[in-house]
Amino acid sequence: MKGCCMAAVVYGASSRVAQAQTPNTPDAIVDQNHIRQATQDGTPIYGTVADALASAPDNSVTPWTIALMPGHYSEKLTITKPNICLVGSGRGETCIAFDAFAGAEKPDGTGQWGTPGSATLTINAPDFKAYHLTIANDFDFLDNDRRDPHGANRIGASQAVAIYLGNGADRSLFYDVAMTGYQDTVFADRGRSLFSHCIISGNVDFIFGGGAALFDHCDIVSRPRAVPTTLPAGFVSAPSTAKDSPFGLIFRYCDLKKENADQPAGSHYLGRPWHPTRDFKDGRYADPDAIGQAVFFHCHMEDHIATDGWTSMSGLAKDGQRKWFQPLVDARFLEYKSTGPGANINASRPQLSNAEALTYSPEHILGDWKPQLEHFNL
Repeated sequence: MKGCCMAAVVYGASSRVAQAQTPNTPDAIVDQNHIRQATQDGTPIYGTVADALASAPDNSVTPWTIALMPGHYSEKLTITKPNICLVGSGRGETCIAFDAFAGAEKPDGTGQWGTPGSATLTINAPDFKAYHLTIANDFDFLDNDRRDPHGANRIGASQAVAIYLGNGADRSLFYDVAMTGYQDTVFADRGRSLFSHCIISGNVDFIFGGGAALFDHCDIVSRPRAVPTTLPAGFVSAPSTAKDSPFGLIFRYCDLKKENADQPAGSHYLGRPWHPTRDFKDGRYADPDAIGQAVFFHCHMEDHIATDGWTSMSGLAKDGQRKWFQPLVDARFLEYKSTGPGANINASRPQLSNAEALTYSPEHILGDWKPQLEHFNL
């Protein structure tokens, strides 16, 4: 049915392989060749994703589906309309990529992009969905990483976001999507989001933010640094969850992998507590109420994960000095039944009890949003 993003996700009773049904007749098609203006049934064809988004209704109450033909789309996009659904031709066939980074000057001369502004795909509206594609930030982090840290040509603000869930985002769903970058790949800062059967890669704080994000059966891939002796080499998560929010970054049945077999054992941490610098009545300093939460639930971990799991992170104190936020004091970091060579139970890695683990069901995390949960084998 035209205009309906039929993406019910169905899992076999004992399989971790999912199948997704996508619409036969989209509302718009994006094809870089752009030979025709429309299909025989009248579906419009656009040459860019941006043009297709511009044609979408401002306030659709049902999913408005854009089918992306194979190709590499060099575009920087912002979703401002609800119920946009992007359906690619496969992770290896359809890629949306851009190379902005936080310290780069914006083309309009209004200053630097900043971390949120560097995103390839920004979502500022509810009920966004994406299937079967890759979203990447192509900034050459490794080239910058191998430069002298004190050299004049070293870029300081090297954050380069692939996906940013910003103001207005809620009920954002990603299925079978690859998200690639290095530093700050996925910025899940607002609303609720579900990432199912996705591949997310990066190294420094590459999944971060203050939103309630559920990562289900995803591959979480830690990438190497340009200089192999750089330690720690990376941090999977950097949550900034508000202290009164019960859920932050939740990883259920995920595989934590390293991109290259020769990456050192113990070189990456599960996470560190991010306290963003904000403006307050008495000054500008790290938010003391950002008591970030990250939970790894039934996850398999390769040996690149450090034995002590979590580490500290610095922030700006009221007096203008740097202070260190500690993982077991200034954050909510927890695990439940981790497996693999990177899994350890010790004083530095708090564990959920069986009773506590029950509260981390998808129904609790996502609340009244039920994205085909009856089909999820969680």
